[in-house]
Amino acid sequence: MKLLRLISLLAGFSMTMSAASAQISLTPPAAQPPASPPAAKKEAPKPKAPPAAKQPAATPKPTATPKPAATPTPSPTPAPSPTAAFEDPNVDLVYGAYQRGMYKTTFDLATTRAQYNGDPKAMTMLGELYANGLGIKRDYAKAADWYQRAADAGDREAMFALAMMRLSGRGGPTNREQAVKLLASAAKLGNAKAAYNLALLYLDGNTLPQDVRRAAELLRLAADAGNPEAQYALATFYKEGTGVPKDIDKAVRLLQAASLADNVDAEVEYAIALYNGTGTPRNQAAAVALLRKAARQNSPIAQNRLARVLVTGQGAPMDKIEGFKWHIVAKTAGKGDPELDERFSEISPEDRAKAQEAAKKWIGTASK
Repeated sequence: MKLLRLISLLAGFSMTMSAASAQISLTPPAAQPPASPPAAKKEAPKPKAPPAAKQPAATPKPTATPKPAATPTPSPTPAPSPTAAFEDPNVDLVYGAYQRGMYKTTFDLATTRAQYNGDPKAMTMLGELYANGLGIKRDYAKAADWYQRAADAGDREAMFALAMMRLSGRGGPTNREQAVKLLASAAKLGNAKAAYNLALLYLDGNTLPQDVRRAAELLRLAADAGNPEAQYALATFYKEGTGVPKDIDKAVRLLQAASLADNVDAEVEYAIALYNGTGTPRNQAAAVALLRKAARQNSPIAQNRLARVLVTGQGAPMDKIEGFKWHIVAKTAGKGDPELDERFSEISPEDRAKAQEAAKKWIGTASK
């Protein structure tokens, strides 16, 4: 069940180790298949409708669409109760309602399933609804209570969600020791986000003793499970030789996988690798396409690199107006470039005005 978006609590730390580097994403090099992002929980296929119950021998065999008989009909079969629907493990009505945004229905169905079937997934769903105020009033204490019940029943998603609440102090006092135990348990059960965040705690060195090798092991678990943030972080480890032997080829493959999952930092780094032919065959056209994509996602580094390409015409047709537009946008975001400043001063006043107007339009649109 792909419910939780709380991973961002610690995600800001993950990139501090490589703040100066750009990022990347594009078609995988050679025949290396891209790693898939964490798959959303798949609904089990609904079983085929069971055959109609056999009628008593004296009753005529019904047709596919029986018509009402002139004689009194048998008593209608009573409608199944909510709990009866939950007895079929192949029918996930709770998650289906959640996906369609029917949060009040989700709450009612999950409550019934949790109370009568003791279903930990339904308990986790109730935690999600309370934590985010979906269909009901937000209540962190109740969210934590439901997450705790589901975690006690072995649900890894609940363990992860409760750990993040304990780290942030929502729904109760901050409890880093409990959070670490919950993250470790969830990671052991295969929760990639838990492994990633536990790795960050080992890198941080405050909650846990700093251990880059253990962090690398956890990042590898999360990366292998398709977590793009972990793939990008582990790529920087291989690029710099942090906690693992330095290996540019592995770094680029991880950047490629993360970029395919729309990790903007990875898109920029991978674009640079493609442009320079570092750890992958050189492909400037693909690199520029990735830089454009990341620039439109408001990456100042991508905007700066794209500006250089367009102003110089190296790797793409020269377009100074467009290039200086991205230079101005990147500079506004804090990514200045003295060399481009000098080139900008050399173009005609008319072209400068066009670039400035284009940048102003982009910044106004992007800020909305």
